[in-house]
Amino acid sequence: MSREDWRRVADAQCGLITRGQLGALGIDRWAIRHRVSSGRWIELTPTVIGTTTGQLSRDQMMWLGVLHGGDTALVGDLTAAEVAGLRNWHRDEVTILVPHGADVGAGCTGIRFRWIRRNLEELRRSAGGLPVCRYEPAVLLFASRQRSTRTAEGILAASVQQQLTSPAALLEWIDRLTPLRGAARFRQCLAEIAGGAHSVGELDVKRMCKRFGIKPPDRQVRRRDSQGRLRFTDCEWRLPDGRTLVLEVDGGFHMDVEHWEDDLARQRALTSPPRIVVRCTTRELRDEPGRVAHDLLLLGVPAA
Repeated sequence: MSREDWRRVADAQCGLITRGQLGALGIDRWAIRHRVSSGRWIELTPTVIGTTTGQLSRDQMMWLGVLHGGDTALVGDLTAAEVAGLRNWHRDEVTILVPHGADVGAGCTGIRFRWIRRNLEELRRSAGGLPVCRYEPAVLLFASRQRSTRTAEGILAASVQQQLTSPAALLEWIDRLTPLRGAARFRQCLAEIAGGAHSVGELDVKRMCKRFGIKPPDRQVRRRDSQGRLRFTDCEWRLPDGRTLVLEVDGGFHMDVEHWEDDLARQRALTSPPRIVVRCTTRELRDEPGRVAHDLLLLGVPAA
């Protein structure tokens, strides 16, 4: 066997290779032990060997998980969504789906193995050779395990808002994944998202308006700010005096200093004599919707 044989396999897996793959290429355990003891290779788990040294990259962590997890293992949950391009939902821990009963030993630091009874082959797609769960089942299975309704609805809204999937595609997979915990709630949430809500905050605004008798707002309105840049406002109401009231809903990541300052600049640029911009947080909409509704009505927002 030539060096190019095992190198070709390892390069396709970010420099990682299993003992089984090496054995199939004619490299026995003695040769592996020699390379590890000499420092050229590193034993990452009892089954996975690294042909490079140093701290593992994010991609290498994903490959380590699926190689250690076995032939049917997949990158899953928010890690699979991350591979597809989802933003603002990062988790440090890599999630790997493995068949129920699979033996992963003590596991790997930084990797969470989830045992599931579903047919993993039906959920599989390839991302540059990396076995990854398809986007819709990845986020739906993640959502089904959340105790927080807001987290479950938030991931569905973010997925549609970022154009990584559609309400129709998610509804199709809800049927395909039956039984799925929270399916009825997900269908209701997706109906609201299909009606124009782009985030969990906008879902909360819609429910607040219905609960407290406020006229539903126009959502995601295109506006030019004072510098001519195109903006999309969260919610707008036309007031009886002809002015427009804009409500911007701040999620958790808006509290970071960089985002907070950007939002303040955005608010100044959108504010003008005929346009009032006010803000609230998703926490207020969740815990104190009556207070937000009261303030909006005092500002002149019409009743339903």
